[in-house]
Amino acid sequence: MPGVDPGARGAQGSPVSTKTSVRTGYRYRPERLGSRYDALVVGSGIGGLTAAALLAALGRRVAVLEQHYTAGGATHSFERAGYDWDVGLHYVGDMGARTTLRRMMDFLTMGRLEWAPMDAHYERFFIGARVVDAVAGRTAFRDNLLVHFPREGAAVDRYLALVDQVARGMRAFSMERTLPPWLALLARPWLRRQQPPGLARSTWDVLAQLTAERDLIAVLTGQWGDYGLPPRRSSFVVHAMVARHYLNGGHYPVGGAWRIAECALPRIRAAGGEVFTYARVERILAPGGRVRGVRMADGHEIDCDCVISDAGAANTFGRLLPPEVARAHGLDRLLAQLQPSLGHLCVYIGLEAAAVELGLPKTNFWIYPDNDSDAALARFLADPSGEFPVVYISFPSAKDPDFERRRPGRATIEIIAPVPWSLFAPWAGTTWGRRGADYDALKNAYGERLLEHLYAKLPQLRGRVAYHEVSTPLSMQWFCGAPHGELYGLEHGVARMQARWLRPRTPLAGLWLTGQDIVSCGIGGAMMGGLATALAVAGTRRMMPVMKQIFG
Repeated sequence: MPGVDPGARGAQGSPVSTKTSVRTGYRYRPERLGSRYDALVVGSGIGGLTAAALLAALGRRVAVLEQHYTAGGATHSFERAGYDWDVGLHYVGDMGARTTLRRMMDFLTMGRLEWAPMDAHYERFFIGARVVDAVAGRTAFRDNLLVHFPREGAAVDRYLALVDQVARGMRAFSMERTLPPWLALLARPWLRRQQPPGLARSTWDVLAQLTAERDLIAVLTGQWGDYGLPPRRSSFVVHAMVARHYLNGGHYPVGGAWRIAECALPRIRAAGGEVFTYARVERILAPGGRVRGVRMADGHEIDCDCVISDAGAANTFGRLLPPEVARAHGLDRLLAQLQPSLGHLCVYIGLEAAAVELGLPKTNFWIYPDNDSDAALARFLADPSGEFPVVYISFPSAKDPDFERRRPGRATIEIIAPVPWSLFAPWAGTTWGRRGADYDALKNAYGERLLEHLYAKLPQLRGRVAYHEVSTPLSMQWFCGAPHGELYGLEHGVARMQARWLRPRTPLAGLWLTGQDIVSCGIGGAMMGGLATALAVAGTRRMMPVMKQIFG
């Protein structure tokens, strides 16, 4: 059985991986399964891994079933042509101090994963011709904004106060989702009074009451790509959670995102569990209106009366459950009320020179054509041959201090932009790597357009790109099982945040949800979804000793 050496240490005493591959997990075969499991987790994203690790800490034997060749979901990495890239993790907030999220991450990874800070100027927003940075730390963030918007001090202060209020209110929001239905109903009057402000309002509605300065609103919402919707369409609560998450800057996992899953595996295995790869679940079995296990793609059935789905609500209710079961519990009607989030393109770039030599920053670039992202996105969705509404550029090899050791004399860059599913839908159902010349020509044309955005900001890189490839929403569908290639599960609008049925406990006995559809998207949001699910499955009283171990 594969494993890691918990005693491996780097030159500075920091945990490092001794593996030569970024793949992790144990390849599924029926004969490798245990005789009994206390829970099955469908999908090995960070929400599923967190729920599994917390249950394992209670001594419960958990099997995590991952369809991909490696564990980690959106935190997995891949190798090609002598480079490696992270597919879904580009930076994480709240890792620089002993925050709730950092304590949860240290628990999941058993303290074996270090986090490297990005530059103090961790975000750079290009709003048309205007350039404004986000600077780490509340005071520095505010002071830098006032350099660019000297008359907007009161608006910025009110904004930061609202962001803090949302953070406090999210405790009640999350608590309501973990309580049994009868208790949540009894506690609802109190919980509603504690709910975060702006729960029923868009980001634009809130910010437009604070300021009429459109460029300031564009800067404050300059991270909307982190939750997938521009100001008029996004929930202010989601915006505020993301804004506060990054207020003290961004961090990057030393060694790459795949290390999260690698470090989490020993905790799950310690209780007799395992994380299986190549383990595609075809059906959640629910005879008689109660979950009884899963059927694998090879036809093998695994019996278990507790199934936790980290595959997303759309996948769980729309594909994994038998249609008649979903209809009987009204799950199809609930799902029809919400939309999937946007898909995306990503250009994975390799360069034959080190990040320092190339002058790559530890700063994210967000490039906008103007200060109206809603109009820009609407134009692009109507005509995808037009200007991108946002282009995000990340420099992972600059952020990761271990990259030069792994890949000496090399560097990587990733460029991301939204794209409508309809553009690539004609190739849905085709096999990855075998979609034909027309598909390759289309995605590569978009890739070239995105490369021009990189060269416009860092002209020294023109002619230095040694390798690049382009992923599309079909890549998300193939590798992560997203039905429409969506990046963030269900769309993070106002309706989604008001949908009380998006909770760990489903109407079907024995079936639970976890991951980014519970609280919010992103690494932190999905991890908190895993915590909420473990609390709901085990009960707060039983989980309390583990909570004390994590949070003190």
